[in-house]
Amino acid sequence: MKKPASFRVLLLASALAGASVTLAAPAVAHHGWSWAEPEETTLDATITAISLAPPHPELTVADATGREWTIELGNPGRTARAGFAEGTANPGDRITILGNRALDGSAVMKAVRITLDGRAFDFYPERIDG
Repeated sequence: MKKPASFRVLLLASALAGASVTLAAPAVAHHGWSWAEPEETTLDATITAISLAPPHPELTVADATGREWTIELGNPGRTARAGFAEGTANPGDRITILGNRALDGSAVMKAVRITLDGRAFDFYPERIDG
């Protein structure tokens, strides 16, 4: 027996709604600052990868011990206003990151500022201490 078109539409809409909630959960996880330590930390590292894709552009970097970190920048608009765009940095560049580390001890940091070749890119200037 063939189901009516309205049932198929309802089933499809339900499936899409469920998928969107499932796929959006990881993107929402790091919005805001509650997941990060309140004090700022500095990390000197070398860029290994760059992604400027939404929802948050990010860098992958390696510290002096070789530990790989994910550095979350501001949202795309905030990152662009900071002057950080495609071609600003490349893998192999040395940078200093000022930001807030993840509370759970993972190698994730939300960048407030990165400094590359003496130039500061302030993603959250209102959060910079002193």
